[in-house]
Amino acid sequence: MGGILLYHGSKIEVAYPEIRITKYTKDFSKGFYCTNDYKQAYRWADRRSENGVVNVYKYIENPQLNILHFSEMTDEWLDFIAECRAGNVHAYDIVEGPMADDTIWNFVNDFLNHNISRSVFWEYAKFKHPTHQISFHSIRALECLKYERSEAVDDSTME
Repeated sequence: MGGILLYHGSKIEVAYPEIRITKYTKDFSKGFYCTNDYKQAYRWADRRSENGVVNVYKYIENPQLNILHFSEMTDEWLDFIAECRAGNVHAYDIVEGPMADDTIWNFVNDFLNHNISRSVFWEYAKFKHPTHQISFHSIRALECLKYERSEAVDDSTME
């Protein structure tokens, strides 16, 4: 059976993913966030705890779900993040697309706070390479994930 592997960096094992409401909004609003990039999940885990964990899931897409996919950073992507960061809720089960790294996020923040224009944002961001994120926003979306295993973060194994 097909599917792709996704990773979730955490300070704990997460065998049963859930949507948690946090005190701050994320790129694609509240949800359970994963990536297809192991090193990125590792960094998430390492930042959260010295005993971090990379959780591994098999993801099988359900075409009946309401899925939004951004293949690259676009005006639509930037506007969607702006809406989510402003606390607006969307009706998507799953959202997938580029993740603003710390540098890009600073540019996004400047744009959202009207400190820079859209054109200046794109000028700053054009040489940056965002990483991947996929967020799950409903119980039906979480059912697309099958827990495979968890791996402890060990600095000696990272390149």
